Amino acid sequence: MTDYDTYGTSTHTARELVHLVTTHLDVVFAERESDYRGVYHLARCTHGHIEIQPNAIPGDDGQDDLYAPEHPAVRVLLLLSTSTSEPTPHTRLAAVPGLVHLGRASW
Repeated sequence: MTDYDTYGTSTHTARELVHLVTTHLDVVFAERESDYRGVYHLARCTHGHIEIQPNAIPGDDGQDDLYAPEHPAVRVLLLLSTSTSEPTPHTRLAAVPGLVHLGRASW
């Protein structure tokens, strides 16, 4: 089973959040670009992977759409996918100022 956690912040830019998470989790992010998601940052860790991206993503009509429309006030999202119930990443992410856990889904 895999857990998919969503975190968000309205106080940091994506680049600022990359820096903060790097220092809290000791991971290295690679910047990626997607036609669907725009620019995002990806890091792999021992428990899964982490993606940081703006909530506003490029829309087909030239207007930005929200990746997580249920959280319109959130500017930047952190998406964490883990295959174990290891609490370490969650504990360390809880220490990042301005980062809020928005929800979890498991498949």
